Amino acid sequence: MISQIIFIVVLIIAIVSFWRAVSRISKNIHLGRPLDRTDNPGERWKTMCMVAIGQSKMVKRPFAGILHIFVYAGFIIINIEVLEILIDGVMGTHRVFSFLGSFYTFLITAFEFLGVAVWISCFIFLLRRNVAKLKRFWSREMTTWPRSDANIILITEILLMTAFLLLDTSDTLIQRSANAQYSGFAVSNMLTPLLANSSVSTLEIIEHSCWWFHIIGILAFLNYVPYSKHFHIILAFPNVWYSNLNPKGEFTNLASVTKEIHLMLNPEAAPADAGNAAPPERFGAKDVFDLSWKQLMDSYSCTECGRCTSSCPANQTGKLLSPRKIMMDTRDRLEEVGKNIAKNARPDEPFGRGKFVDDGKSLLNDYIVPEEVWACTSCNACVQECPVDIDPLSIIVDIRRFLVMEQSAAPQELAMMLNNIENNGAPWQFPASDRLNWVSGVN
Repeated sequence: MISQIIFIVVLIIAIVSFWRAVSRISKNIHLGRPLDRTDNPGERWKTMCMVAIGQSKMVKRPFAGILHIFVYAGFIIINIEVLEILIDGVMGTHRVFSFLGSFYTFLITAFEFLGVAVWISCFIFLLRRNVAKLKRFWSREMTTWPRSDANIILITEILLMTAFLLLDTSDTLIQRSANAQYSGFAVSNMLTPLLANSSVSTLEIIEHSCWWFHIIGILAFLNYVPYSKHFHIILAFPNVWYSNLNPKGEFTNLASVTKEIHLMLNPEAAPADAGNAAPPERFGAKDVFDLSWKQLMDSYSCTECGRCTSSCPANQTGKLLSPRKIMMDTRDRLEEVGKNIAKNARPDEPFGRGKFVDDGKSLLNDYIVPEEVWACTSCNACVQECPVDIDPLSIIVDIRRFLVMEQSAAPQELAMMLNNIENNGAPWQFPASDRLNWVSGVN
């Protein structure tokens, strides 16, 4: 009974803590501007099934993709086994689903093989990151914490799978000591020689220790995830569902600018109160408040895998731009803003939202510098490569809009081209009447 009470208390604390962390992130995402992404639900469900559930983009790089599918499947499927542990912990039972007989044996055996696959995959991922040192895992934005974050998760998953297999192995030997006919499970049967010389009391200590380590490790992992890049295991599904379904090369137009152009072309269409209309708050984006909620969700969904950066032509040629850094910087700034707001919340509303107090910082300049966004070729390679349909280009374009339309801070070459288009109707510095001079004398 004491063990059950301790388990229930730990479970409640873990769930409440996780819910608070998720609520904090949700509030931060909702700081973004409104955006309607509910059109064409059929296509959205199809995209989510292919990209988020089916991992279709992951397998474009087959080796890492297949290993990731093992880890992904392990996360989804082995958690069915966690349901049994939760029931056992609350009710004080032991393998409550064992009444399923041979089907139960099949399930646990499948979980064990999958656990071995997860163990091997995570070990290979550790080698790729820390021994092979793949370039995309050691870019300048991958500082000590991002590298440590990935290693912590991989090591945790290895330890959890080890505990799971040792739990089954020790339990198999305990059951055999009472029943010689106990068959056990495939993988744990192969591991029994490791513990064959242990006494029953020692096996019981190992079994209980692994049981507690496994479930507490999972609950700790659950509460670590909202503070880690691995929050994508939760956000990947809604993030893909709300992804942009328009063609990759199609840019959005600012409604306020489009309206002004329509009025210029047809002044008679202007409503009577057009002169009293409130001006737009800001063109483009300077800080996270200027981005949409979907762009902010993108930042929390970033897996930091670096596929976007490794495919970026600007980055490949040594430019400062890294699409992954754009997303990481956006998330870091959003976290900073969220803490600012929480710090200034009213004392009588501990779970409410406070008011943002200007800290003299912004996403632009303090996190992302103009040189980064102007290095972008707008090729959409980063968007195409992202395994969870994140759109770094949309943030880059919005920051560019702010630089051009609010600060007139375009690079000299771009400013010259824009002036030529305005004055000559073409990007070249000569009038339209001379446009065909290059063909003079040509038959």
